[in-house]
Amino acid sequence: MKRLPPLPALHTFLITAQCCNFTRAAELLHITQGAVSRQISGLESHLGYPLFQRQARGLSLTAQGRELFPRIQQVFALIDEAVEQVGVKRDALQLKAPTCMMRWLLPRLLQWQKERPDVPVELTTTVQHAVDFRREQFDAAVVYGAPPDNAMEVHHIFDELLTPVCSQQLLDGPVPIQDLSDLEQHMLLHPTRDQRDWEQWLKVAGTTLSNISKGQHFDTLDLAMSVASQGTGVAIGDWSLIGEDLGAGRLVMPFELKVRTGAAYYFVFPSRPDASPQLRELIDWLLVQARERVVG
Repeated sequence: MKRLPPLPALHTFLITAQCCNFTRAAELLHITQGAVSRQISGLESHLGYPLFQRQARGLSLTAQGRELFPRIQQVFALIDEAVEQVGVKRDALQLKAPTCMMRWLLPRLLQWQKERPDVPVELTTTVQHAVDFRREQFDAAVVYGAPPDNAMEVHHIFDELLTPVCSQQLLDGPVPIQDLSDLEQHMLLHPTRDQRDWEQWLKVAGTTLSNISKGQHFDTLDLAMSVASQGTGVAIGDWSLIGEDLGAGRLVMPFELKVRTGAAYYFVFPSRPDASPQLRELIDWLLVQARERVVG
């Protein structure tokens, strides 16, 4: 079965196709124009055909784009309808999480819904790594970085562990990756707009690379991992988040070294005596899932 494109990229295509303008799509999505362009390019690379014709006066859909557009509209309409119908039946726990957490969190929430359909969860994703419960109406959130302050109840999930990853095809290809110096011959993929993750890992590995500033940058870990799985280059990833990709063989580790950055992921929710028992049950269940992933 062919791997599906990332859902955020399909949503970006839907919005862009509606207005045929990267600038307007960026405004509607609350991201940069460059981020829209990169997501569309990544989606086109994944699909293997162009969706838009780039013209001096704007954009127009290709034949494939015109055929795909109404189908994607229908998919998101069905998602909206499903969410609305479930919301009418019962109150759902409102959970916020950064997009980088999706590769770990989403499969587990789907499993939770199978086991506990009576305790639905609505997940909101964001590029932000923090939460303000005074202004945001969430029951709980996943935050990344340093431990949050004492105004919240905090549960450590796991630490960030950086390690290079790539496809098996790239690892064993015409220019195999056996030593650190072999990375010079491959494109380095960065999951952020800077290169600090690669720099941290290379410092602990005791080496430098001349091509570190020539790699491809992405706005999310999900996009970087998706491109790496296609054999385009070597990404620096968070081992704690990509277990399913490694287990399924979509990604492999050319080196065993995993570097702790000092940052971690936490479940947080407001400290109050009337916290929902269903929320505590969900958090406890997810923490058990996290402990099953042995961190080395």
